[in-house]
Amino acid sequence: MAVDYQKLAERIVTNVGGEENINSLTHCMTRLRFDLKDVKKANKDALENIDEVLGVVYAGGQYMVVLGQNLVPTFDVINKNYSVKTGEVVDENLDAPKKEPWTWKNAGQKIIGFVSASVTPLIPGLVAGGMLKVFLLLWSTFIDKGFTATSSYQLLAAIADAPFYFMPIFVAYGAAKKLGGTPIYAMVASAALLHGNYTALVTAGKTVSLFTLPVRLVSYSTSLLPALLIAIVAYYAEKYLNKIVPGIFKSVLVGSGTIFIAGALGFLILGPIGNIVGQWIADAFMFLNRTVGPLAVGLLAAALPWMVMSGMHTALAPFMTQLLTNPGYDALLRPAFILHNMSEGGANIGVALRTKNAKFRSECWSLAVGCIVAGVTEPALYGVNLKLKRPMWGVMAGGLTGGIVAGLLGARAYVMGYSNLIALPIFSKTIMAMVIAIIVAIIVSIVVTYILGIEEKDSKKNKITPPVQKIYPDDAIIAVSEAELMPLEQVKDEVFSTKAMGDGVAFKLNSDFVCAPANGTISALFPTGHSFGLTTNNGLEFLVHIGIDTVKLNGKGFDVLVNQGDKVRAGQPIIRIDRKAIEKEGYDLTTMLIITNDSDNKIKLKTQGTVDVGSKLN
Repeated sequence: MAVDYQKLAERIVTNVGGEENINSLTHCMTRLRFDLKDVKKANKDALENIDEVLGVVYAGGQYMVVLGQNLVPTFDVINKNYSVKTGEVVDENLDAPKKEPWTWKNAGQKIIGFVSASVTPLIPGLVAGGMLKVFLLLWSTFIDKGFTATSSYQLLAAIADAPFYFMPIFVAYGAAKKLGGTPIYAMVASAALLHGNYTALVTAGKTVSLFTLPVRLVSYSTSLLPALLIAIVAYYAEKYLNKIVPGIFKSVLVGSGTIFIAGALGFLILGPIGNIVGQWIADAFMFLNRTVGPLAVGLLAAALPWMVMSGMHTALAPFMTQLLTNPGYDALLRPAFILHNMSEGGANIGVALRTKNAKFRSECWSLAVGCIVAGVTEPALYGVNLKLKRPMWGVMAGGLTGGIVAGLLGARAYVMGYSNLIALPIFSKTIMAMVIAIIVAIIVSIVVTYILGIEEKDSKKNKITPPVQKIYPDDAIIAVSEAELMPLEQVKDEVFSTKAMGDGVAFKLNSDFVCAPANGTISALFPTGHSFGLTTNNGLEFLVHIGIDTVKLNGKGFDVLVNQGDKVRAGQPIIRIDRKAIEKEGYDLTTMLIITNDSDNKIKLKTQGTVDVGSKLN
């Protein structure tokens, strides 16, 4: 059944708190990335109960909705139908949305979240510029060696270098947006660090002062931290000036006063401090490279699948840009990211070689190609490796060994690029080191995954004798388990009790099997096993959600017995659960059967009594 992207976009926007709760929206290959005014207004459970949503993650200051292949159409609809603010002048009083107060416990997370959110808008530009540099390098090396002496090369090189050279301006924009200030003020103050007057003074190397105060002469092109500090000062300067400047003079004095304060402090204090801190960060990474370099790359690559699941990997993006600025290459982060992607693909190949299911084998090969060639790992991670559990050992083993090899051979990325095979030229003269590391990572992940094996759902060991042998007509709706019925209004979750997802019935389970409520097709299947969607042969659509907040178990206690797209009959087991283990973790196993699309049929289900699998509800 085709996805209704208008409806999907509406449900997502509604459940992140509505259009008015969205500061900005970006996306990567698989995720919508929201910058929300108040995260508490977002309804995580409701979002996770949307069939097309693969997961919801809040990390690095971003609220991320994982959509996989449905990402781009959904983003386009939101972009077209909703007024998501991107750069408008904020209200003069600059009242920020209510935010979580700073504490010693959350200070580190808040700082990383701020830096990550500030840099995120810049990343696509850095990657685009980096890849254009790669293409120019390949052209001048293998096709036309005299191309570098032409004006065409100089102009194209200027385009490729622009995202890096003017990085402070772009970073200032992202930081100002995150803080809630007027972006242009922070951008102007940061741009002063790149102005010809200042760069000429740096080149001349003579003593310079501002109002008799000494100015340290440093080149700030491609710098990150000075712009972040300037954006912070600009935000508070603007906020203060809006309070003290009379309304009649605001339009004249607030802007000029803001860029004067932020710009002057940028030359005197903020720029030098940012430069020093950036040097400390670079020195820390260089220390790792000198001491445990190879092991550091391997450990990071092995940890990345879990970091991707939590969204923590986005916090590393700012440090990539810092390393490319100083010392001028990245020998840790980008190699680890690429090797993780290769290992995810390798584990999928291992599963494909081991499975006896032809359809599943084809899916695994397709996902492996996506990981290795395109660098898109979430479908493979959530749909196969995490779901089957054992392949995760293959992913980590491949990342660890590949990372150690990359470190030992000295693989270094010199420009920004994607984490896939196409971006290999970013490693320049160390490209062969990275190629060898990639081969090792893929082979190790394949071998480890193949040796550990997978549990085939159709093997004799796991074959389930269907508890219901009766054949039901297509219009029958039956109980999904042995249970006590209860009305949705009594469910301890507002998403269901208010029938926001649709009408239906709840079950207090007395069995470890949750079965299909009707004849039809599995239209959605969460990798964690806590929920599935079914479209009946008559066009009705159901959502079965097992437990409350059980998505947090990440599949623990759930055994999925079918595949998405499978034809099933009423009463056929879909999910096997470990009730004791799940309840021991403190989770409510109340299971909801929701009619998400009744196709204009008036359906009334029983909501009281004791039922067995197969008991008719309509």
